[in-house]
Amino acid sequence: MKALTWQGKRKIEYSEVPDPVIKEPTDAIIEVTSTGICGSDLHLYEVMGPYLSPGDVLGHEPMGIVVETGTEVPNLKVGDRVVIPFGIACGSCFMCDRGLQSQCETTQVRDEGMGAALFGYTRLYGQVPGGQAEFLRVPQAQYGPIVVPAGPADDRFVFLSDVLPTAWQAVEYAGVPDGGTLAVIGLGPIGDMAARIGLHRGYRVIGIDLVPERLGRSQARGVETLTYSADVAEQVRQLTDGRGPDSVIDAVGMEAHGSPKAQAAHKLVGLMPGAVAEKMMETIGVDRLAAFYLAIELVRRGGTISLSGVYGGAADPLPMLTMFDKQIALRMGQGNVRRWVDDILPLLTDDDPLGVDGFATHRLPLSEGPAAYEMFQKKQDGAVKVLLTP
Repeated sequence: MKALTWQGKRKIEYSEVPDPVIKEPTDAIIEVTSTGICGSDLHLYEVMGPYLSPGDVLGHEPMGIVVETGTEVPNLKVGDRVVIPFGIACGSCFMCDRGLQSQCETTQVRDEGMGAALFGYTRLYGQVPGGQAEFLRVPQAQYGPIVVPAGPADDRFVFLSDVLPTAWQAVEYAGVPDGGTLAVIGLGPIGDMAARIGLHRGYRVIGIDLVPERLGRSQARGVETLTYSADVAEQVRQLTDGRGPDSVIDAVGMEAHGSPKAQAAHKLVGLMPGAVAEKMMETIGVDRLAAFYLAIELVRRGGTISLSGVYGGAADPLPMLTMFDKQIALRMGQGNVRRWVDDILPLLTDDDPLGVDGFATHRLPLSEGPAAYEMFQKKQDGAVKVLLTP
């Protein structure tokens, strides 16, 4: 089959790879009909190379049609239309029972000291072949796949794989009080959707970004938008009685602009041999923390910061004096997809209150994946969300 494979920093290939096969009785095989490029895929494209191997199949936002099931997958049948959550979870362990599927004890990558395995995402998370491919082997298929109805286009449901539940969790974790104000830093796919969810819940939403197309897209839905600048924190305070917003979502993560030292570290990691680069990421701060620092500056005293942007360094410095003094609550983590599906599905109706039908800015053939990665990474042509069709 054909798939997108990682071959090195900023080098994605449309390659021939072996067809997936059933390995465990709880496996299923799907024929992929749509698959997304995620902002966190760009971390693999740019800085997480030390934890990848040439030929790794990328992608963790697929949906498709079931073509084969193992003997212990009673919930699926051939022909079912399914969305595949990006995290692989069993549904029955201690963590899954508590709605923490991203920490599933059955699929935890213990050799690396990490949480549940993920599709298409580095050795740290199990190096499981991903969904930017014609076919996908789905472990733990007795629990993970979300069966969706036939009829609407894939765009109605494909974002259940990651964008919708990750954004939903970001808003949940933000703990916005009734009638409160939510600031969202970064209006890429997750930030954009989090802003939409905040508006749907009746919050006042302030969105911050650098890209005019992203700002305009959110503003058209009712978000108050500000262009990121040196004085943006003061602008936000002026909009919030001098206090700052009740809650802030950092939807940017490790590749924020405005962190020149960490940007240099990113570039240095990319030039190092794999083992040296791994040690560098594990022992020094390599994240660009500008977005997180801005969240700390923005949020009102006693407010909450919700981190949904991915960070990867193990020794990044934080302004603990300020965080303690402002009495900031902080929540973060990988999205627990299955925890939120029942809340989200009722909104995926023909009324489309979250605007999922028009959420993707680009839909391209899988064969154009390498160019799509470059376009998305460079924020060209108004790219906010790219879907690929095998």
